[in-house]
Amino acid sequence: MSSQTIRAILTDIEGTTSSISFVKDVLFPFARARLGDFVAAHGDEPEVQSALTEARALASEPDLDQPATIALLTRWIEEDKKAGPLKALQGMIWEDGYRSGALKGDIYPDAAENLAAWKAAGLPLYVYSSGSVLAQKLIFGHTTRGDMTGLFSGFFDTAVGSKLDHASYAAIAAVIGISPLEILFLSDNTRELDAAAEIGMKTIALDRGEVVIPVGQPHPVAKSFDDIDALHGLLKSAV
Repeated sequence: MSSQTIRAILTDIEGTTSSISFVKDVLFPFARARLGDFVAAHGDEPEVQSALTEARALASEPDLDQPATIALLTRWIEEDKKAGPLKALQGMIWEDGYRSGALKGDIYPDAAENLAAWKAAGLPLYVYSSGSVLAQKLIFGHTTRGDMTGLFSGFFDTAVGSKLDHASYAAIAAVIGISPLEILFLSDNTRELDAAAEIGMKTIALDRGEVVIPVGQPHPVAKSFDDIDALHGLLKSAV
């Protein structure tokens, strides 16, 4: 790996800064259990109406009634479908949960500590997740450590493109205004890392023990954020 100076860090959330089990076992069931009641209570609101209409269009079933649309969205939750309208509705439901105190954002302590240290050292931080920007801000905004959103200079979701498409990372680099060669991307998904590496981003695979990192894959592996500075001295020149 090149020791070229890193000038920005882009991080995934699920399996990287936060446990997969929190998303799968807490957030998804929370949204699934409340989806019907939420749509019934807020179905006349423009944002909810827009998400429902988009879901019907995405399913190529524009005439679905409200109960059938809820059933469709519920199935998508069970399938973990990366669908924009579903992510939008989940974000709205989670927002209620976070604001009521029923939910707290789950952030690995090593991630929280190192993100804060990197920010203090002058490295701009960005998030790229399949969850909506709203969901990203909620998980970082309501942690047991308080509101961490101030650490980040920007948030990106799949509106910018698929996380498996190198063009998405090129678009993010263009928005950030830094060469891809000077951006470090952190993720537990080696296919995402492959896509980022295609345009020259530096990459590190997070092995939190929740997914299998393929043997022989080309990305340096860190067990936690504590290991990242030590990998080839990658960040020492930046901090």
